[in-house]
Amino acid sequence: EGLSVIACIGEQLSDREAGNTNQVLFEQTKAISDHVKDWSNVVVAYEPVWAIGTGKVATPEQAQEVHNDLRGWLSDNVSVDVAQTTRIIYGGSVNAANCKNLAKQPDIDG
Repeated sequence: EGLSVIACIGEQLSDREAGNTNQVLFEQTKAISDHVKDWSNVVVAYEPVWAIGTGKVATPEQAQEVHNDLRGWLSDNVSVDVAQTTRIIYGGSVNAANCKNLAKQPDIDG
């Protein structure tokens, strides 16, 4: 209580390739949401495990799709207000070449 949290979620490459990204991320988000009383102290960080240090990078469109789906889950399972106000940031191999295109996506907050 009283802490600000950056809650990191992400899927393995095998989950993405099997089409299970949302299932994995929603299970992780549910586990977090079960313990959150004040969403104003929470930032969700989507960090696909398969993109960390591998040289593989999610496209801005892939990252946007996931962030949009996460907002939908928050809207359906927590509240519309939480979905609209919670910062969802992307942390999968951001670099100088892709940061501008990621920042242009409507659901990526950093």
